[in-house]
Amino acid sequence: MASPDVELMAHLMRRAGFGATYEELEEYAAKGYEAVVDELLSPMEQPDLEMDILERYFIDWKEMNALEVNQAYLTYRMINTKRPLQEKMTLFWHGIFCVGNSKCEHGRQIQQQLDMFRELGMGSFPKLLLALSIDPAMVFYLDNCMSHKDAINENFGRELLELFAMGVGMDGQANYSEDDVKACAQAFTGWTIANAIPRYPYGRFESQFAFNAADHDYGEKTFQGETGNFNGEDIIDIIVKQPSAGRFIARHLYNFFVADEPQIPAWQGTPPRDMDAIKEMEDAYFESGYNLTEMLRVMFNSDWFKNARFEKVKSPAETVAGTMRLVKDFTSPKPGLHPIAMEIRYMGQDLMNPPTVEGWHTGQEWIDSGTLVERINFTADQMGNTDLPGVKAIIERISSEGISDPSALLDRCLDMVGAYALPDETRAYLVEHIGKSGDLKPGTESYGGQITQALQLIVATQEYQFA
Repeated sequence: MASPDVELMAHLMRRAGFGATYEELEEYAAKGYEAVVDELLSPMEQPDLEMDILERYFIDWKEMNALEVNQAYLTYRMINTKRPLQEKMTLFWHGIFCVGNSKCEHGRQIQQQLDMFRELGMGSFPKLLLALSIDPAMVFYLDNCMSHKDAINENFGRELLELFAMGVGMDGQANYSEDDVKACAQAFTGWTIANAIPRYPYGRFESQFAFNAADHDYGEKTFQGETGNFNGEDIIDIIVKQPSAGRFIARHLYNFFVADEPQIPAWQGTPPRDMDAIKEMEDAYFESGYNLTEMLRVMFNSDWFKNARFEKVKSPAETVAGTMRLVKDFTSPKPGLHPIAMEIRYMGQDLMNPPTVEGWHTGQEWIDSGTLVERINFTADQMGNTDLPGVKAIIERISSEGISDPSALLDRCLDMVGAYALPDETRAYLVEHIGKSGDLKPGTESYGGQITQALQLIVATQEYQFA
């Protein structure tokens, strides 16, 4: 059986990244938990992907115009990143600050937004909100380029308050009024995008933010009880100091990294499942000057995080990327990446193209009869492929340990996929099934087949759908 340190590390890497192989978990455990947390929170100390090399293999990554090309690139990053928490936080913000390809000037626009999340998504929350407000993809998606001082468009102002920074309400009370929405929209008038530069003959030019002073409302505004000649930066400064902003970020972090919460529209009337945990993160938010890394540090080092194992349904992205990291496929460029990326879509998460600005509903809503079959078929196919390096490594590791008892073999296979545990009834069924496959003789060809069959049975269980 895996040691408690390895089990804890498996939990951390599922949540703060996309999982890890058993050998990697042993290496992490040897470093110590807090040291690994510090390493995860310092992603820039690790190398990034070498895009100049990757673009030689995937030539369409140079411009990234099509949605599917961008999805393949994002999938490759999740599988191969040496900065797992940075990539996980990019996915986190992508599910909150939603922009969809269905309303976008071109696909690469969203990829540039994700790059911004990679750069700023673990730092200052006000800086991140400011960058979002001048991001061409967001300005276009939520029509702020159509908001004028004499005819405001409230889309961006409303979503900034409702979905991006404060939430509708908390503790049974509303967090903002319709007058706040109007004042917010007025403050962001003139924040637009520059006219497009013709694509030919040099290729596509990136969209650029532009401030049109002649179209900005310089009048007095009242927002969240404060009055002044506010612009967008002023609005953000007021937002981030509200108790609702601390609660909003804390609940989102808890929902994404710790345990499934109700969906966002219910938050005004539904208290957090662990108010003490939320309060700790809120305190870190304000004491650190709105620093996201410090909130993450408090969370990952807390007992309530360490004890919240298998309390979250994996997202499709986590399911695919985590399984590919286990089997060690697509660790270098090769054909066939596109179908792997499409599996995330088929499981219900069309990356870079969320259904609405609200993003995807998470938790149990990831699972229905169709997506569950897709998950099981994909994971079982991968874990049953003995040509994949990760599967070979598992077979060799277990074979070297000379395990000949079906119960012990199942336990070791559970360790290898991330220290999972099964209910007694499910476990007994799998042990019985392994026993029916014949005597276990380490080193034989049939032994490898028995191991892969056990792995396939494990990833087909309900328990494997949880992180």
